[in-house]
Amino acid sequence: MLNLQVMNILVTGGCGQLGTELRNVAAGSKEHYIFSDVISLPGVETLNLDITNIDAVRLVCDSESVDVIVNCAAYTNVDKAEDDPETAMLLNATAAANLAAVAAERDALMVHVSTDYVFHGDGTLPCREDFTTNPLGVYGATKLAGEKAVKESGCRYVIFRTAWLYSPYGKNFVRTMRSLTSSRDTLNVVFDQVGTPTYARDLASLIRSVVDGRLVRENGIYHYSNEGAISWYDFAKAICELSGNTCDIRPCHTSEFPSKAERPAFSVLDKTKVKETFGVVVPYWRDSLKDCIARIVEMENT
Repeated sequence: MLNLQVMNILVTGGCGQLGTELRNVAAGSKEHYIFSDVISLPGVETLNLDITNIDAVRLVCDSESVDVIVNCAAYTNVDKAEDDPETAMLLNATAAANLAAVAAERDALMVHVSTDYVFHGDGTLPCREDFTTNPLGVYGATKLAGEKAVKESGCRYVIFRTAWLYSPYGKNFVRTMRSLTSSRDTLNVVFDQVGTPTYARDLASLIRSVVDGRLVRENGIYHYSNEGAISWYDFAKAICELSGNTCDIRPCHTSEFPSKAERPAFSVLDKTKVKETFGVVVPYWRDSLKDCIARIVEMENT
């Protein structure tokens, strides 16, 4: 794969937030990107592929002569996962194992996306890749199982852990807060969960640069989110302000909004390793948020 021939790159979860942004940033690539999903969107070319079926994965990878697999697919409903651990495990671990196994058979590179939820979140320092993992709930546990499956498959791999992903597409915190702050006078948002948002376009750009540039020299796990550290309250305030809304956002404790799944209280990711290894410049969270909101407004006005 390290020659200069055009690479065939299979992207799973091609209709999700990250998959859609990767489709956008890869539009000018010299490599051949193939986007797959179990759903389809109008006017979007997407290959139907059930990644929980290893035979289907093998068939597609063979027929498309796949050199790289980028796994953007995941079960991400954190609360629902507590009631449906079997489906969460199937999509987050079994599917990852299938993709990694086929990657190993083909000597293909596996790029897998994981999460800050693999950490317990009880520390005070930004989480490095070598910190002990200890998930609080089913979602984090199934994503950690997916990481383990990839590492044990024997394939060449790179795992990117990310956090608080958002984009102009699908259901996410930014789109939800824009809607709520435009329709309500007051809103309570938790201030005792701290992390850093990740603009899906920024992560997609990193993945494209690593894959297209053939930059993976050894297997490894890397952390990526935007720069900075904020609470969900801070994030909501910025979304409201940049959206031109006037909602009064008030801080509250997590205990005031009990949920099925417990969230990490502190899951800021340390990006030192990814910056030093791949020479990436990580944008500040507010700058990326501003860009995303501008794109959302443009999409709403067209």
